[in-house]
Amino acid sequence: MRYVVNGLIATTVHYEVLSFNLNVLHVQSAGLANLVASFFGIFISFLGNRYYVFNNQSGSVLKQVLKFSGLYGAIAILLGFVLFLWSDWMGFDYRVGFLIATACQVSLSYLGNKKMVFNL
Repeated sequence: MRYVVNGLIATTVHYEVLSFNLNVLHVQSAGLANLVASFFGIFISFLGNRYYVFNNQSGSVLKQVLKFSGLYGAIAILLGFVLFLWSDWMGFDYRVGFLIATACQVSLSYLGNKKMVFNL
């Protein structure tokens, strides 16, 4: 349940920054706007996972940050590519693409955090 709560908060931050990038800053590419927004969501997600979800503060924060950044960087690139294909190339609504990408991200990030980052 904690993972879901943390994920909802991080996803909300991610989506709001994505919307801001597209609707206020008028970034032309949904893929690029999503890539930038991913960093904000990733930061919130790391804090929530370290201190709330897995509550693993015994490990080196630097090692956790590096592993987490690598995992989420790879996921962000994958999701940016999904949004690029969905919205920029195929012309579909970025909001639906965001939901599809988020569904993929949930599984990948939970398993990666549990097995690689916080070693539980």
